[in-house]
Amino acid sequence: MRKGTLIAVALSVALSTCISSVAVAGLFGPGPWFGHPWPYGNDTGGIIPYSPELAPADYRDMAASYCAFWHRLSYVTSTHRKYGDYVTFVCIDRPRMIH
Repeated sequence: MRKGTLIAVALSVALSTCISSVAVAGLFGPGPWFGHPWPYGNDTGGIIPYSPELAPADYRDMAASYCAFWHRLSYVTSTHRKYGDYVTFVCIDRPRMIH
């Protein structure tokens, strides 16, 4: 009987971990641009997969909201208007800001 209880506890822990990870993934993606690419990167910048359906202002907005997570400004550095390529951006510090 003790072995059955141990298995039930292990399964419930595994199931609750899976459910919570799915819930967290739902909070962070795919963002307000449903059906469109999401930025990938870190606190120094990142990339956004190019899509001809998006306007240049959309890429600036996506980069700005991504960098705002770290309280930084964004600057789009490269835009290759070719399907399958990437739009790159950097996250820059606010002027006179000390970390």
